[in-house]
Amino acid sequence: MSNKSKGSNAERELVRLCTEAGWRALRVAGSGVNDDSPCDILIGKIGRKAYAIEAKSSKQASIYISKSQINDFVLFAMTMGLEPAIATKFNRQGWLFITPSELKDSGKNWVISLKYALEKGRRFGQFFEGKEEDFNFS
Repeated sequence: MSNKSKGSNAERELVRLCTEAGWRALRVAGSGVNDDSPCDILIGKIGRKAYAIEAKSSKQASIYISKSQINDFVLFAMTMGLEPAIATKFNRQGWLFITPSELKDSGKNWVISLKYALEKGRRFGQFFEGKEEDFNFS
């Protein structure tokens, strides 16, 4: 399976997680392919903030994201009146969410390690609803 199809499958899984939690979710066509769609998923719920989500999954111990990709992503979210969120999934850990400001600077890129994600990341219910329930779709 190619990296692109693995990423698409992870995005579909995240859309299902959002929908099952009562949010409306939409994968953005062409995300990661061109400059016109600098986020992967849009989610919203009546009475809540709406979010632009950049989803990253990896079998490695760290995920690197270029600074220009995050800059474009944050600018897009702000332009659309959305809150930006980074969704990370490491093998057998389920989805963890952080804000772009929580990414670590590695010089050329932003980085989030598995260890850092487990320390600072929040599960779906914690991040979006402020609840402790754990939507852990491993």
